[in-house]
Amino acid sequence: MKKTNIEWTEATWNPSTGCTKVSAGCKNCYAETMSIRLKAMGTPGYDNGFEFSLMPERLDQPLKIKKPTRFFVNSMSDLFHEKMPFEYLDKVFEVMEQTPRHEYQILTKREDILADYFKNKRAPRNVWLGVSVENKKTKHRIDVLRNIDASIRFLSLEPLLEDLGELNLRDIHWAIVGGESGNKARPMKKSWAINIKNQCLQQNVAFFFKQWGTWGADNIKRSKKANGRLLDGEEWNEYPELEHI
Repeated sequence: MKKTNIEWTEATWNPSTGCTKVSAGCKNCYAETMSIRLKAMGTPGYDNGFEFSLMPERLDQPLKIKKPTRFFVNSMSDLFHEKMPFEYLDKVFEVMEQTPRHEYQILTKREDILADYFKNKRAPRNVWLGVSVENKKTKHRIDVLRNIDASIRFLSLEPLLEDLGELNLRDIHWAIVGGESGNKARPMKKSWAINIKNQCLQQNVAFFFKQWGTWGADNIKRSKKANGRLLDGEEWNEYPELEHI
Protein backbone atom coordinates (compact mmCIF):
# COMPACT_ATOMS: atom_id res chain seq x y z
CA MET A 1 0.00 0.00 0.00
CA LYS A 2 1.43 3.33 -1.00
CA LYS A 3 0.66 6.84 -2.18
CA THR A 4 0.34 7.17 -5.92
CA ASN A 5 0.84 9.60 -8.78
CA ILE A 6 -2.49 8.54 -10.33
CA GLU A 7 -4.29 11.87 -10.58
CA TRP A 8 -7.78 10.75 -9.56
CA THR A 9 -6.98 8.81 -6.39
CA GLU A 10 -4.83 9.08 -3.25
CA ALA A 11 -3.30 5.66 -2.63
CA THR A 12 -3.29 2.11 -3.99
CA TRP A 13 -4.12 -1.21 -2.33
CA ASN A 14 -3.28 -4.46 -4.09
CA PRO A 15 -4.72 -7.55 -2.32
CA SER A 16 -3.80 -9.44 -5.50
CA THR A 17 -1.27 -8.84 -8.26
CA GLY A 18 -0.81 -9.94 -11.86
CA CYS A 19 -3.24 -10.22 -14.73
CA THR A 20 -3.81 -11.42 -18.31
CA LYS A 21 -4.77 -9.46 -21.41
CA VAL A 22 -8.44 -9.44 -22.42
CA SER A 23 -8.89 -6.50 -24.82
CA ALA A 24 -7.09 -3.85 -26.89
CA GLY A 25 -6.55 -1.57 -23.91
CA CYS A 26 -4.30 -4.20 -22.34
CA LYS A 27 -1.75 -4.21 -25.17
CA ASN A 28 0.80 -1.90 -23.50
CA CYS A 29 -0.14 -2.61 -19.88
CA TYR A 30 1.87 -0.43 -17.47
CA ALA A 31 1.28 -2.89 -14.61
CA GLU A 32 2.89 -5.72 -16.57
CA THR A 33 6.00 -3.66 -17.28
CA MET A 34 6.21 -2.55 -13.67
CA SER A 35 5.69 -6.08 -12.30
CA ILE A 36 8.56 -7.43 -14.38
CA ARG A 37 10.76 -4.62 -13.13
CA LEU A 38 9.74 -5.20 -9.51
CA LYS A 39 10.45 -8.92 -9.82
CA ALA A 40 13.95 -8.17 -11.15
CA MET A 41 14.50 -5.88 -8.15
CA GLY A 42 13.41 -8.63 -5.75
CA THR A 43 10.46 -6.60 -4.45
CA PRO A 44 8.27 -8.65 -2.06
CA GLY A 45 4.97 -9.68 -3.62
CA TYR A 46 6.27 -9.84 -7.18
CA ASP A 47 8.09 -13.17 -7.08
CA ASN A 48 5.74 -14.41 -9.79
CA GLY A 49 6.13 -11.34 -11.98
CA PHE A 50 2.82 -10.65 -13.70
CA GLU A 51 1.22 -14.02 -12.98
CA PHE A 52 -2.05 -13.64 -11.08
CA SER A 53 -1.30 -14.06 -7.37
CA LEU A 54 -3.29 -13.60 -4.16
CA MET A 55 -1.68 -11.45 -1.46
CA PRO A 56 -3.54 -12.36 1.77
CA GLU A 57 -0.83 -10.68 3.84
CA ARG A 58 -2.04 -7.36 2.43
CA LEU A 59 -5.71 -7.81 3.30
CA ASP A 60 -5.58 -5.89 6.57
CA GLN A 61 -3.59 -2.92 5.28
CA PRO A 62 -6.54 -0.46 5.12
CA LEU A 63 -7.47 -1.36 8.70
CA LYS A 64 -4.17 0.13 9.85
CA ILE A 65 -4.74 3.48 8.12
CA LYS A 66 -6.65 5.84 10.41
CA LYS A 67 -6.78 8.85 8.09
CA PRO A 68 -9.73 8.72 5.64
CA THR A 69 -8.19 7.78 2.30
CA ARG A 70 -9.39 7.19 -1.24
CA PHE A 71 -7.87 3.92 -2.47
CA PHE A 72 -7.59 2.61 -6.01
CA VAL A 73 -7.95 -1.14 -5.46
CA ASN A 74 -5.67 -3.38 -7.54
CA SER A 75 -3.71 -0.92 -9.60
CA MET A 76 -1.48 -3.91 -10.42
CA SER A 77 -4.18 -6.45 -11.20
CA ASP A 78 -7.89 -6.93 -11.92
CA LEU A 79 -9.93 -7.69 -8.80
CA PHE A 80 -12.38 -9.68 -10.92
CA HIS A 81 -9.80 -11.83 -12.69
CA GLU A 82 -10.91 -15.31 -13.78
CA LYS A 83 -8.61 -16.90 -11.19
CA MET A 84 -9.93 -14.80 -8.30
CA PRO A 85 -11.88 -17.02 -5.85
CA PHE A 86 -15.15 -15.45 -4.74
CA GLU A 87 -14.31 -16.53 -1.18
CA TYR A 88 -11.24 -14.30 -1.31
CA LEU A 89 -13.27 -11.48 -2.87
CA ASP A 90 -15.61 -11.73 0.10
CA LYS A 91 -12.67 -11.09 2.41
CA VAL A 92 -11.58 -8.06 0.37
CA PHE A 93 -15.05 -6.53 0.56
CA GLU A 94 -15.32 -7.32 4.27
CA VAL A 95 -12.28 -5.11 4.85
CA MET A 96 -13.95 -2.32 2.85
CA GLU A 97 -17.12 -2.62 4.93
CA GLN A 98 -15.08 -2.54 8.13
CA THR A 99 -13.46 0.76 7.09
CA PRO A 100 -16.28 3.17 6.17
CA ARG A 101 -13.86 6.07 6.71
CA HIS A 102 -12.16 5.12 3.43
CA GLU A 103 -13.40 5.18 -0.17
CA TYR A 104 -12.46 2.38 -2.56
CA GLN A 105 -12.31 2.74 -6.35
CA ILE A 106 -12.41 -0.52 -8.30
CA LEU A 107 -11.91 -0.85 -12.05
CA THR A 108 -12.33 -3.99 -14.14
CA LYS A 109 -12.32 -5.14 -17.76
CA ARG A 110 -14.18 -8.29 -16.72
CA GLU A 111 -17.72 -6.98 -16.52
CA ASP A 112 -19.31 -10.45 -16.62
CA ILE A 113 -17.52 -11.58 -13.47
CA LEU A 114 -18.31 -8.24 -11.82
CA ALA A 115 -22.01 -8.74 -12.57
CA ASP A 116 -21.94 -12.36 -11.42
CA TYR A 117 -20.37 -11.45 -8.08
CA PHE A 118 -22.91 -8.68 -7.41
CA LYS A 119 -25.87 -10.63 -8.76
CA ASN A 120 -27.54 -10.90 -5.36
CA LYS A 121 -25.73 -8.22 -3.40
CA ARG A 122 -25.11 -4.49 -3.23
CA ALA A 123 -21.68 -2.90 -3.24
CA PRO A 124 -20.75 -1.30 0.10
CA ARG A 125 -21.63 2.41 0.16
CA ASN A 126 -17.96 3.45 0.26
CA VAL A 127 -17.09 1.44 -2.86
CA TRP A 128 -17.00 3.00 -6.34
CA LEU A 129 -17.39 0.43 -9.12
CA GLY A 130 -16.01 1.12 -12.59
CA VAL A 131 -15.29 -0.48 -15.95
CA SER A 132 -12.65 0.34 -18.56
CA VAL A 133 -13.87 1.28 -22.03
CA GLU A 134 -11.19 1.87 -24.63
CA ASN A 135 -13.05 1.49 -27.94
CA LYS A 136 -16.50 0.88 -29.42
CA LYS A 137 -16.09 -2.87 -29.02
CA THR A 138 -15.99 -2.49 -25.23
CA LYS A 139 -18.90 -0.03 -24.84
CA HIS A 140 -21.17 -2.92 -23.76
CA ARG A 141 -19.36 -2.87 -20.41
CA ILE A 142 -21.26 0.32 -19.59
CA ASP A 143 -24.60 -1.46 -19.92
CA VAL A 144 -23.45 -4.19 -17.54
CA LEU A 145 -22.17 -1.67 -14.99
CA ARG A 146 -25.35 0.45 -14.91
CA ASN A 147 -27.35 -2.58 -13.71
CA ILE A 148 -25.18 -3.19 -10.65
CA ASP A 149 -26.34 -1.71 -7.35
CA ALA A 150 -23.58 0.71 -6.33
CA SER A 151 -23.40 4.24 -4.91
CA ILE A 152 -20.90 5.38 -7.57
CA ARG A 153 -20.53 3.88 -11.04
CA PHE A 154 -17.68 5.21 -13.14
CA LEU A 155 -15.89 4.75 -16.44
CA SER A 156 -12.18 4.77 -17.22
CA LEU A 157 -11.97 5.70 -20.90
CA GLU A 158 -8.23 5.10 -20.98
CA PRO A 159 -6.30 4.47 -23.08
CA LEU A 160 -8.86 6.04 -25.40
CA LEU A 161 -8.20 4.33 -28.74
CA GLU A 162 -10.94 5.71 -30.98
CA ASP A 163 -13.98 7.96 -31.09
CA LEU A 164 -16.65 6.23 -29.02
CA GLY A 165 -19.54 7.92 -30.79
CA GLU A 166 -22.77 8.32 -28.86
CA LEU A 167 -22.72 7.22 -25.21
CA ASN A 168 -25.63 6.33 -22.95
CA LEU A 169 -24.44 7.57 -19.56
CA ARG A 170 -27.67 6.93 -17.67
CA ASP A 171 -26.89 5.96 -14.05
CA ILE A 172 -23.17 6.61 -14.59
CA HIS A 173 -21.75 9.21 -12.20
CA TRP A 174 -18.16 9.80 -13.34
CA ALA A 175 -16.02 9.49 -16.48
CA ILE A 176 -12.21 9.57 -16.62
CA VAL A 177 -10.54 10.14 -20.00
CA GLY A 178 -6.87 9.67 -20.78
CA GLY A 179 -4.37 8.95 -23.52
CA GLU A 180 -1.76 6.21 -23.41
CA SER A 181 1.77 6.63 -22.06
CA GLY A 182 5.04 4.89 -22.90
CA ASN A 183 7.27 4.43 -25.94
CA LYS A 184 4.68 2.26 -27.72
CA ALA A 185 1.73 4.53 -26.90
CA ARG A 186 -1.09 4.85 -29.39
CA PRO A 187 -2.27 8.44 -30.06
CA MET A 188 -5.54 9.90 -28.82
CA LYS A 189 -7.24 12.56 -30.93
CA LYS A 190 -8.52 15.71 -29.29
CA SER A 191 -11.95 15.33 -30.91
CA TRP A 192 -12.45 11.95 -29.20
CA ALA A 193 -11.93 13.46 -25.74
CA ILE A 194 -14.05 16.53 -26.54
CA ASN A 195 -16.89 14.28 -27.67
CA ILE A 196 -16.93 12.51 -24.30
CA LYS A 197 -16.61 15.75 -22.35
CA ASN A 198 -19.57 17.29 -24.17
CA GLN A 199 -21.74 14.23 -23.57
CA CYS A 200 -20.83 14.24 -19.88
CA LEU A 201 -21.89 17.89 -19.63
CA GLN A 202 -25.15 17.14 -21.45
CA GLN A 203 -25.95 14.11 -19.29
CA ASN A 204 -24.83 15.57 -15.94
CA VAL A 205 -21.87 13.22 -15.46
CA ALA A 206 -18.71 14.40 -13.68
CA PHE A 207 -15.79 14.60 -16.14
CA PHE A 208 -12.11 14.11 -15.28
CA PHE A 209 -9.39 14.53 -17.90
CA LYS A 210 -6.44 12.55 -16.62
CA GLN A 211 -3.76 13.12 -19.25
CA TRP A 212 -2.76 13.36 -22.89
CA GLY A 213 -0.09 10.73 -22.40
CA THR A 214 2.78 10.38 -24.86
CA TRP A 215 0.92 12.06 -27.73
CA GLY A 216 -0.21 15.65 -27.32
CA ALA A 217 -3.30 17.46 -28.57
CA ASP A 218 -1.18 18.57 -31.54
CA ASN A 219 -0.43 14.90 -32.38
CA ILE A 220 3.25 15.33 -31.54
CA LYS A 221 5.02 12.65 -29.51
CA ARG A 222 6.83 13.89 -26.43
CA SER A 223 7.01 13.23 -22.69
CA LYS A 224 3.79 12.75 -20.74
CA LYS A 225 4.69 15.66 -18.46
CA ALA A 226 5.27 17.99 -21.43
CA ASN A 227 1.85 17.21 -22.89
CA GLY A 228 0.12 17.94 -19.59
CA ARG A 229 -3.56 17.65 -18.68
CA LEU A 230 -5.19 20.64 -20.35
CA LEU A 231 -8.16 20.01 -22.63
CA ASP A 232 -9.14 23.10 -24.61
CA GLY A 233 -7.10 25.21 -22.20
CA GLU A 234 -8.76 23.88 -19.03
CA GLU A 235 -8.08 21.25 -16.38
CA TRP A 236 -11.08 19.02 -15.81
CA ASN A 237 -10.99 17.61 -12.28
CA GLU A 238 -14.64 16.92 -11.57
CA TYR A 239 -15.69 14.21 -9.09
CA PRO A 240 -19.09 12.63 -8.45
CA GLU A 241 -21.50 14.53 -6.24
CA LEU A 242 -21.36 13.42 -2.60
CA GLU A 243 -25.09 12.76 -2.66
CA HIS A 244 -24.38 9.60 -4.66
CA ILE A 245 -22.21 8.15 -1.90
